[in-house]
Amino acid sequence: MTPLLWSLIAVQVVMGVFDTFYHHEFTERLAWRPSQRSELRLHGARNLLYALLFATLGWCEVHGIFALFVLAVLVAEIAITLTDFVEEDLTRKLPPSERINHTLLAINYGAILMLLVPLLIGWAMRPSAIVPAFAGLLSWIAAAAAIGAALCGLRDFTAARRLARMSLPDAGVLVAALPPAQTILVTGATGFIGARLVASLTAAGHHVIALVRDPGRAAALPSPLTLVTRLDQLASDTRIDAIVNLAGEPIGNAAWTTAKRAAILQSRLTTTDAVVALIARLDHRPKMLVNGSAIGWYGLWQDQPLTETAKSHDCFSHDLCEAWEQAACRAESHGVRVALLRIGLVVGRDGGFLSRILTPFEFGLGGPLGSGRQWMSWIERDDLIRLIAHVIATDAIAGPVNATAPLPVRNVTFTAELARCLRRPALLRVPASLLRRIGGDFAEELLLGGQRVVPNKALSSGFVFRHQNLRSALEAIL
Repeated sequence: MTPLLWSLIAVQVVMGVFDTFYHHEFTERLAWRPSQRSELRLHGARNLLYALLFATLGWCEVHGIFALFVLAVLVAEIAITLTDFVEEDLTRKLPPSERINHTLLAINYGAILMLLVPLLIGWAMRPSAIVPAFAGLLSWIAAAAAIGAALCGLRDFTAARRLARMSLPDAGVLVAALPPAQTILVTGATGFIGARLVASLTAAGHHVIALVRDPGRAAALPSPLTLVTRLDQLASDTRIDAIVNLAGEPIGNAAWTTAKRAAILQSRLTTTDAVVALIARLDHRPKMLVNGSAIGWYGLWQDQPLTETAKSHDCFSHDLCEAWEQAACRAESHGVRVALLRIGLVVGRDGGFLSRILTPFEFGLGGPLGSGRQWMSWIERDDLIRLIAHVIATDAIAGPVNATAPLPVRNVTFTAELARCLRRPALLRVPASLLRRIGGDFAEELLLGGQRVVPNKALSSGFVFRHQNLRSALEAIL
């Protein structure tokens, strides 16, 4: 084993660690995506082979039949990697950084094979034996890499087994409240909420017109449906029974710089203005506009329960939601019933805030935010889809509608329930001062502030939540 070969192996290990933790665990979250079970099993097998290679080559020379065995392991690794490439292309769209990293891994692995294979062939010509070969610090580094690869392999196999019992409920039943054969326009159709709504509507036999910014992302949406990238692509004689307006720049993925605030606001107003303009020119106007908003409309409160009649406190979240709701209410002048859905924290493993904290909590790195006493008004995603259908189908519902479960919880309770469900500790409290220093108003309004919101209008109109308490929701999701 030459210094150059060890150097290339070290580079391979570093790139592999980056790919595993940055892509597989944190950005792509493969361990929580049921569609990636086969990919996880391939990763698990490959990681165990890597563990065997690191442990063998770091501590000994293998001669004769043992060298042939190592060569066979290398061939198996190549076969698994090629199969993995095909599986990835079939089941998910890799981000550019992951494709680049995979290319670099393949190039570097080719260089390793050019140096390692001739060495193994030479060893194979000798009598069969396993000869100890201690390389000092390099051997210990190889041992650490072997342990790490083995643990990652076991993690992948465990996650694949967990995903085998995870499945989404039948989507079509979520919109059972709707009359048959509706035509519904959905903006923000590729988002966390919009994609599930589209799946539910198409599964139930409704016709969906989906407004999307990126047609490439829309490839994951179920068919049949009509895709548009601008609402002016729809003819005036298009028949639309209802519109669900969910489009907007995400508010929880970055600090609220001046540019970010402008993008958040403008994305919502531009789309909503286009929706109202479409309604104005349609020959057959929809009966209903369900406009997304958020419980941020109420601003920051302490312990007071907030129904739809509550007043607001001034902050950026309120200003944003108020402007969005006012833009949507202009549809009322065209005879359209408008419901302003003030959505709480949407709980689901495929997206939203829960998806961003699952991995840290699973590795035992979770804990309360600040004091942990701030209220978290949440709603399980499928309950939200059912509520949207209920609002469309119920003529008496208009104006603000709190889209939250009946039993909000404090952050410390949410943390404890999530940790219990994952069977992990949650002891790493994040100081409020650190969050404020890093996130400013973003941290103050979304992480440390809170609202104790109660869905009075939904309950009084006869809507029944399947998940009224957090434990029920988390157990169904995880």
